[in-house]
Amino acid sequence: MVCFRLSSIQLMFLASAFFVTGCGGGGSTSTTPPPQPTAAPVVTTAAAQNGAEIVTLTTSTSGATIYYTLDGSTPTNTSTVYEAPILMASDVTLNAIATAPGQTTSNVTSKTFSPGIPSGTLVWSDEFDNSSGSNAQPASTVWTYDTGAGGWGNNELETYCAWNASASPCSTASPNAYVGTDGYLHIVAQQPSPGVYTSARLKTQGLFSFQYGRLEVRAEVPEEQGLWPAVWLLGNSITTANWPACGEQDVLERVGPALSPDWNEGSIHGTGFTGTNLGTIYNFTSGATAAGWHTYGMIWSKGSVSYYVDDPSAPYVTYTKANISGLSGAAWPFDSNANFILINLAVGGNWPGSPDSSTTFPAQMLVDYVRIYTN
Repeated sequence: MVCFRLSSIQLMFLASAFFVTGCGGGGSTSTTPPPQPTAAPVVTTAAAQNGAEIVTLTTSTSGATIYYTLDGSTPTNTSTVYEAPILMASDVTLNAIATAPGQTTSNVTSKTFSPGIPSGTLVWSDEFDNSSGSNAQPASTVWTYDTGAGGWGNNELETYCAWNASASPCSTASPNAYVGTDGYLHIVAQQPSPGVYTSARLKTQGLFSFQYGRLEVRAEVPEEQGLWPAVWLLGNSITTANWPACGEQDVLERVGPALSPDWNEGSIHGTGFTGTNLGTIYNFTSGATAAGWHTYGMIWSKGSVSYYVDDPSAPYVTYTKANISGLSGAAWPFDSNANFILINLAVGGNWPGSPDSSTTFPAQMLVDYVRIYTN
């Protein structure tokens, strides 16, 4: 029998080798590193008007989703998804987290806003000012575009064109949306050839959104067979929850030639109420038409959406959760997330029908301003 005497260093080496190779000596094994935390959201702000701020949330983790709350509660992955900068004009506490596949949830980022802004204060607007001496692009920091044809779910006939779009039938020589030297936003429906129509649909999606407040738009709309001007809002969640779950608020919407009395319709849509069951006609006073200048407004509060024309103290309709209580499967979406603004002039479609020989092209919708006040 032969004995070997091993030093303590040799014993440690053998123990280490056994741990790595295992009893079978079949090769090394690796351990999975623990998940890394997602980078916490960063809050940045930009001044709006009269003490209000526009808040942007970002995270340095690629592909992460940011969730937030505005009531001081701790957000989870079932909270509101951040989709676009949000106007902050009331006293709230913003809490936000970020999550990413294969990583742990970030720490909570918190910021309290206490602007103390009185009700009725202007907190954001686009006045469509233009001192350039020529037609100008609508502010690219506020407005982007839906583009293309395809009917847009309503069998519409137009192709929507963005600023500076040149692919036929769009033309840079005849823009469908521009800010004129008159200080108005012009949305122009054109007929470049028989049966071919172009127009524009502007939106603030991904650039600006708000939740609650009084929205007001001063506009003058064309009244012709087959034309469909509108000012409306969609929930930011349209990218995740889709329509109609995201919610839709129609502030200005009318079709066809002028009537007597002339009219505007204010509607809301959501899951379980996508038709005409929650739309209300406003009749203009005798002799007035939608072809004249009017202010179209929405007063949006928690659990409530009201519409008015010209006089914010006299809404012609107020919708609440009680209005959907008898509708099968209906869900109120207007307290769930911030909304973005759309302005467009459609041609044809299920509601107005097609243009005819009485329809004049080009036809345009003019917008003097878009404003948001605290309520």
